[in-house]
Amino acid sequence: MADLFDTLPEPPAPTGNRPLADRLRPQALSDVIGQGRILSEDGPLGAMLSSGSLSSIILWGPPGVGKTTIARLLASETDLAFVQISAIFTGVPDLRKVFEAARLRRQNGQGTLLFVDEIHRFNKAQQDSFLPHMEDGTILLVGATTENPSFELNAAVLSRAQVIVLERLTLADLERMAQRAEQELGRALPLDGEAREAMLEMADGDGRALLNLIEQVAAWKLDRILDKQALSARLMRRAAKYDKSGEEHYNLISALHKSVRGSDPDAAIYWFARMLEGGEDPRYLARRVLKMAIEDIGLADPQAQAYCLEAWQTYERLGSPEGDQAIGNAVIYLALAPKSNAAYMAHKNAVIAAKKSGSEPPPLHIRNAPTRMMKDLGYGAEYQYDHDAEDGFSGQNYFPDGMKRPLLYSPPERGYERELNKRIEYFAKLRAKRQG
Repeated sequence: MADLFDTLPEPPAPTGNRPLADRLRPQALSDVIGQGRILSEDGPLGAMLSSGSLSSIILWGPPGVGKTTIARLLASETDLAFVQISAIFTGVPDLRKVFEAARLRRQNGQGTLLFVDEIHRFNKAQQDSFLPHMEDGTILLVGATTENPSFELNAAVLSRAQVIVLERLTLADLERMAQRAEQELGRALPLDGEAREAMLEMADGDGRALLNLIEQVAAWKLDRILDKQALSARLMRRAAKYDKSGEEHYNLISALHKSVRGSDPDAAIYWFARMLEGGEDPRYLARRVLKMAIEDIGLADPQAQAYCLEAWQTYERLGSPEGDQAIGNAVIYLALAPKSNAAYMAHKNAVIAAKKSGSEPPPLHIRNAPTRMMKDLGYGAEYQYDHDAEDGFSGQNYFPDGMKRPLLYSPPERGYERELNKRIEYFAKLRAKRQG
């Protein structure tokens, strides 16, 4: 973790003792790997630099994609003093010192690029303290965050800074980084093709993690080339990036839900497994799978809801990992089930109609009449008992008097709702006949 005030250059360490990630730190923006989209002439940062109008920015992206490096290079490109702080270790008194130093620096004719790592860790009051200094030009703020800024940062800060999204490094990006590392080390890594690819995958899009892995491999004293199995025995795979309370949680459950809705069982079970591997509570997944059955399957397959409930009960009896399979079975079942949101929409439409009609009472003929007075007032009068009617259907009106009959449930011609549609049409014809 960087020091609180990173304003003075550190004395150079012997090359052999410096971490590989530090030795390979890019010296120009053109050397940054994997972020060409934002750094190109047509990209947001490239356009700012070419026009000479760099503004405050928030760098949002996963770990190890170059946020700190880009901030340093932006300061170098614009001749601004680079000051780095971490929101984890910085309090309000420290911020006052930073702002005062920046003010004095400005009076002496030099601007300040203030890089705030983990900026989302600051509370609202701390974030608000940046605003006057951003507005009067005392600092140019560059914040770095791994969390969604729209969730974590104040609207006032966001309105004064442009959010720049950094991308996760691809395998091709990581391979370029590995080749640079080999040039710096002066030798090739002792890995065959499959082992090398496995090492890149272990980094999981994180350049810093890759360079740490390469340092480990390069330090081994070997007289042979390692294959994938031998490498896996020596290195531990990184845990997948997953925050059960953060944006990644919502991204993955959205991917699972939309894969089920899109009738893709392979994608659905993949995202289900990704969430389990990330440490998600299977009970949460069981609840969400049941919700999918209600919202997206509905009455197109009346058994889907019961199937999900049984899967949930099976999990409660077996626990993990055996019970996980029961929920996984339900995921596949739902993905392949006929889809319909007609019942879901009928409920929403009914709520809208109920709010619109207010306190309109039921028609007299379907009101309960437990007392003599109520009978005298006409409660229950002329009610037609459907079991006694022809075809077991009276066709009476059950909506409030004067209310136009709404169409709330409109099933599609899919799954079991084909049969329900036939029944709706059948009763509609009888109703027209009775009322006529």
